[in-house]
This record gives sequence, structure tokens and C-alpha cells, in this order.
Amino acid sequence: MSLKSEIENLWDQYQNDEIGGETSIEDLTVLSDFLDALEDGEIRAAEKRDGEWQANGWVKQGVLLNFGIRNISEYEYGDVSYNDVLPLADTDEYGDRGSRNTPNGTVVRRGASIGEDVIMMSPSFVNIGARVGDGTLVDSCDTVGSCAQIGDNVKLGANTLIGGVLEPVEGAPVVVEDDVSLGAGCRVTSGFVVGEGSVVGENTLLTPRIPVYDLVDEEIIYGHLPPERRAFIRYVESSVGDHDLFDGGAYKPAVVATHIEEETLEGTEREDALRE
Repeated sequence: MSLKSEIENLWDQYQNDEIGGETSIEDLTVLSDFLDALEDGEIRAAEKRDGEWQANGWVKQGVLLNFGIRNISEYEYGDVSYNDVLPLADTDEYGDRGSRNTPNGTVVRRGASIGEDVIMMSPSFVNIGARVGDGTLVDSCDTVGSCAQIGDNVKLGANTLIGGVLEPVEGAPVVVEDDVSLGAGCRVTSGFVVGEGSVVGENTLLTPRIPVYDLVDEEIIYGHLPPERRAFIRYVESSVGDHDLFDGGAYKPAVVATHIEEETLEGTEREDALRE
């Protein structure tokens, strides 16, 4: 039986309340093999098919099973004891693949995939099911949520939040494609897709509920930022209009996307030089 079939079978049992009490050794072995496959990059929570990002529902089921049928245990992290259903990832081999995780608060949960030549500054946190691609920088105070897919050669600026999407299992998680640069304080949530090669200004909120005014293709879009865009937050007039509580009218956030300027590209090249 394939790992996919085993997870789907276990999920059906869990949904039908057929799993109770102590989890069997056989079930725990399936869950452990599943987490190993996630960490090794053999399976992913979402993949691009026919140009669109699609969730692998059975993989997200496996993540949820690890929360649902494992018992809470006490673990050690340095001098700190913590209680969880999962231990942290084993980072002993990170150095062999050229990846760095600085001390005092770089936390990678079991079931997260960390590529080669990755830099993770403390404090930062990468959750189960997430993928961090080769050559990516996870800066200080960054969070990469459960099942988020971060591409290769991405720069996550300090204090960046990449949201997690676990349910519904068919819902695509947050995706940041290759060669993207997110400025400090950015927030990407609710399955938003940041297109390849884009540069996003600091403190920009990217979520499907906020419109993206794409000045390149002259359209308003939701849920994704096209590739090769320079994006930043702006405020536009709200339908609330004039109101006594709003001096000069009410405004709502929006994202404006333009062509990437040459000086922006030079700036990212300088960033690459610093990393080398």
C-alpha cells in the first residue's frame, strides 16, 4: 500500500471515529514515514499543475492526523521544556547541505522541508508541512506557516508573516514563488500566491480580500500577484464614503503592482552579493 493510500485510509478511520485511546504502533509508523517524506521533499502540500497551484489534499490530511491522533508529550529544546504532539525537526544535517540556522530561537517543526543553502536567522519559526526552497533567507522574527510553499532564492524580510492554510484540505496554502523579495513586515495570508521574481515593499499585506491594482495589465485582481511585479500598499477611497467618524472620508487598503524598475533589480543583486 502506498503512503498516500495509508494516509487516506487512516483519515477515513479518524473521520468515522474509529480511532480511539492509544494510537497503535502501526499508525504512528505511518505518520512518522509521512513526516520523513515531507522533510525530504518527496511529497508537498501543494504543487503547480497546468500553471495553477493546487493543494494535495491527502498531504494536508496527513498533517491534520498528526495533530488529531498523536498524544501530547514533553520535549526539550535547549534548556526549555515544551509540550506538543510533535518534536522539532532534526537539524543535524543542515550544515552538510550548506544551510544555516542561528541559535537562540530558530525553530523548525518536524515535517517542515528545508532546502540547501538556506539561511534562517533567529528568532524565526517554520511550521509542519511548509517548504523553504534552496538559497532562501528567512530573516529575524519571521514565521512560515503550516503547509506554506516558499520557492528558491526568496528573501523574506525581517518580521514577515507567511500564513498557514490547513483547512479546508482542498484549499491551496500560501505560495511565494522563486526569486521573490518580500520587504520587512510583509504579511501574506489565506492562500495568496506571490508570482515569481516579484519585489514587494515593506509592510505590504497580501490577502485575497484586498484588491491588487495591476498597472501592467490594467486590471484588478484578487488572490495573486503576477510574476515580475513591484508591489506596495496604498489606500483607496472606501464605499463607506463620507461619515462623521472619518475626517475627509474613509479609505481601505489596496495593493498597487507596477513593472520592476532597474534600480530595484540592482538592489536585489546587491543583496545576492552580500549573501555570497
